[in-house]
Amino acid sequence: MTQQEQYERMTRTPVHHLICSLAVPTIISMLVTNIYNMADTYFVSGLGTSASAATGVVFGLMAILQAFGFMFGHGAGSHISRRLGARDVNSARTYSTMSFYLSLAAGAVIAVLGIAFMDPSMRLLGSTDTILPYARDYAFYILIAGPAFTSSCVMNNILRYEGKAFYAMIGLTSGGILNIFGDAFLINVLHMGISGAGLSTAVSQYISMIILAVPFIRGQVQSSLSPRYFRFSWKTMGDIVYVGFPSLMRQGLNAVSTMILNSCAGVYGDAAVAAISIVNRIMMFMLCVTIGIGQGFQPVSAFNYGAGKFSRVKEGFVFSLKLSTILMVIAAVAGWIWAPELITIFRDDPEVIEIGTTAMQIRCISLVFLPMSVNGNMLFQSIGKGGTATFLAALRSGIILIPLVIILSALFGLGGLEVSQGISELIASIISTPFCVAFLHRLPADIPG
Repeated sequence: MTQQEQYERMTRTPVHHLICSLAVPTIISMLVTNIYNMADTYFVSGLGTSASAATGVVFGLMAILQAFGFMFGHGAGSHISRRLGARDVNSARTYSTMSFYLSLAAGAVIAVLGIAFMDPSMRLLGSTDTILPYARDYAFYILIAGPAFTSSCVMNNILRYEGKAFYAMIGLTSGGILNIFGDAFLINVLHMGISGAGLSTAVSQYISMIILAVPFIRGQVQSSLSPRYFRFSWKTMGDIVYVGFPSLMRQGLNAVSTMILNSCAGVYGDAAVAAISIVNRIMMFMLCVTIGIGQGFQPVSAFNYGAGKFSRVKEGFVFSLKLSTILMVIAAVAGWIWAPELITIFRDDPEVIEIGTTAMQIRCISLVFLPMSVNGNMLFQSIGKGGTATFLAALRSGIILIPLVIILSALFGLGGLEVSQGISELIASIISTPFCVAFLHRLPADIPG
């Protein structure tokens, strides 16, 4: 596809068709990615409740790696899409190369520091004495894959923002499928225990990274990873970090929230940690649909905002919000009804099932309201409004959740812990609404051309 053909596609294709064509591959890739994350939980569950809890503890470490990957990926992707909308390809390539190499460096630094301070970091993430040995073994391989985690996030988001979501889907789903088979082989056949789950994840991440790089190497996209386009500039890096900071805030606060949730749950035993971890994995799977639709909307929003087609930005937001809300209502009803059965898949422990069922049913109520906060955050990030996007991202991930977890668990014990995430998501959506309505009302008329 030539530059002109890509421009025509992004600015003239009916918005609902374009968003769906970009959202479907994204949703598929996210579902597969979450399936292989849940596969680790599933296969490890046979090793006991403490091992199941360890996957939830290390999930916080993955969130930290992804926080930096998404920061560089979303930060560069937004600029790339808007530059392409303005027909400035050389600037787009500068943003893509800088974000890629910065992400590699960030992944490597986190890996070195994590391995050097393994025990303290695992305890900080919520490990108890019984969970620590499992968390240590699992985290080692996750840290080895640090550069792959961060750089894959960057390439995935650049591909999406260019409107090449299909290529991103191939890279992510290939690694996800390999990880599922790797878990089965290394844990059940070679009996490597939780280390097998970690090794399988590490190998699949590097394979996924290589596959994602293929479109760039073959010149199938307008962006590039070639070092010849790398021109270090504090301004360029500042642009990337400013727009990408909401992703760092969102993912980073997710890691902090996970750490605090695990620490508060640890007071009630490994079963509580396992239950909260399992519910978070299941809810993330359900949220893939809303997030995928939002990520399908992002390149449409950024490209058309850069091209001055503001009416398409508004139309895209309204369509994404309606579609994701309808689908979340369906998911919420299903999750409420089958909560105990879903928890049982991952851990057939009566105490885990009891705790997890209550927590999941409360989260299902909040699912209906989440599309507003998710799509609102993605709207502001895609058009470069980093300050507003950062605030909205921080609401759901930390500003509201962290105090609620601490206060409600102190006042109401385990019951307070179970309801804190659902209440946080509801409040965040309510606060996000006036920001989105006011912005859409102020959008100017389209620029002719």
